[in-house]
Amino acid sequence: MDTQSLKPEHAFTQSAVKSTVIKDKTDTVELNALARQVAEQFASDVVSPHLISAFVRLVEFLGLTALGLGLYGFYVWPDTDIQSKYLIASAFGSFLTVCFIQAMDGYQTTSLRNLISQTSKVVTGFTVALMFVLLIAFFTKTAGEFSRVWFGAWFAMGIAFLVMFRIAVSVYVKRLSANGRLERRAVIVGGGEPAAELIRSLEAQSGNDIRICGIFDDRAGDRSPAIVAGYPKLGNVKELVEFGRKARIDMLIVSLPLSAESRVLQLLKRLWVLPVDIRLSAHTNKLRFRPRSYSYEGAVPFLDVFDKPIADWDAIMKRTFDLVFSVIALVLLSPVMIATALAIKWESKGPVFFRQKRYGFNNELVNVWKFRSMFHEMASADASIMVTKGDSRVTRVGKFIRKTSIDELPQLFNVLTGKLSLVGPRPHALNAHAETKLYDQVVDGYFARHKVKPGITGWAQINGWRGETDVDEKIIQRVNCDLYYIENWSLMLDFYILFITPIKLLNSENAY
Repeated sequence: MDTQSLKPEHAFTQSAVKSTVIKDKTDTVELNALARQVAEQFASDVVSPHLISAFVRLVEFLGLTALGLGLYGFYVWPDTDIQSKYLIASAFGSFLTVCFIQAMDGYQTTSLRNLISQTSKVVTGFTVALMFVLLIAFFTKTAGEFSRVWFGAWFAMGIAFLVMFRIAVSVYVKRLSANGRLERRAVIVGGGEPAAELIRSLEAQSGNDIRICGIFDDRAGDRSPAIVAGYPKLGNVKELVEFGRKARIDMLIVSLPLSAESRVLQLLKRLWVLPVDIRLSAHTNKLRFRPRSYSYEGAVPFLDVFDKPIADWDAIMKRTFDLVFSVIALVLLSPVMIATALAIKWESKGPVFFRQKRYGFNNELVNVWKFRSMFHEMASADASIMVTKGDSRVTRVGKFIRKTSIDELPQLFNVLTGKLSLVGPRPHALNAHAETKLYDQVVDGYFARHKVKPGITGWAQINGWRGETDVDEKIIQRVNCDLYYIENWSLMLDFYILFITPIKLLNSENAY
């Protein structure tokens, strides 16, 4: 659901949360022993059930189509010239197969776990699909133009392919399930009887893939007992933010009545900086919104407040984009990088590369690589001393490569390893500051920019917000641009930013 649909009835919109968000602190919150143990248990990445289902659909469609065309080429092609009809029949029959299997819930996670159930569904789906193809061929008077041997062989080999593929899928899915990686991990925010009722409702749903990791609540005593419906209370909401950065959590479910608007809003102010889906439990609320305002887990209704940015297929497309264009860039720019390395070594002593710890996705620390632009003994590894105009620490080569952003090119290797993206919010050093204050002390909701991987270039950089942040306004505008990028991401936006960056680099006024 788009948060805009909540505007007429309630004020829990993303803009409302951000406009009054509580300032994040860089101080690490210490988790209690139980919360630490649970966070470590869920520290491994999960595999999206939606992604697996989509992958199975794609493989089955392409596999059946390829079988049909392969049999045509092997048996039919030398004797006939009507290849287009075989192509249409193969693709259409494969498409119908996927549709019929989908109609029988053959792509649900529960079906993918059960070998017998999914085998019967794929065999039935393919059989019915080919009967439809035969029926259409009969009524269009084209049945005589198809080889009966081709049709029979496609049916037999298609069944064999589907069964063998589903055996492999079943083994893989069971292995993921046993390792706790095929699930959506959720945390309940708010305890007491509402949370207990929500948990019981979720557990009653057949095929539910939500794994509840624990409960966080600021309240104490009878209103928020230590154990709710068999799940432990792991801490308060402030600790939840730290827990969400240590554990791979997919969803936060706020189990509070919408009538407690001020309290819900205060919670969202703290939680929206995490890269997770945030849902408001609506199963016990007397307020009623338009039907399209709800999403459902089985029969349990939720109001969608925030969605995890760049997830599932979007994440795969972005990663593919990063790999393809970073490899191209490394090949094309290798002469520039070699020349830069030689110039750095010629001018001053010290290593060619400069490595600096910076904030990455979900506040994780990553080692970012750059060409060294300062005298080695004067470099500030933690950026406690920001580079200013005319800075004597910067070498002559360093001034040039900083103005042209050539110093950033080694970060292409960070992209290959998956720590950075080509496009995204720029990673900031740990002690980066504007005037005398750290960035998170200047900007409300600063850490929300870490909901996606940082990038070599970004929306802020092509809009002129690069270089020194000597006043608060500069970092505020940079973060505003980063949040705009996160909320409006598309592959086309990444293409635009990537290809406009070299043009914008011609204006080096703020880079030194």
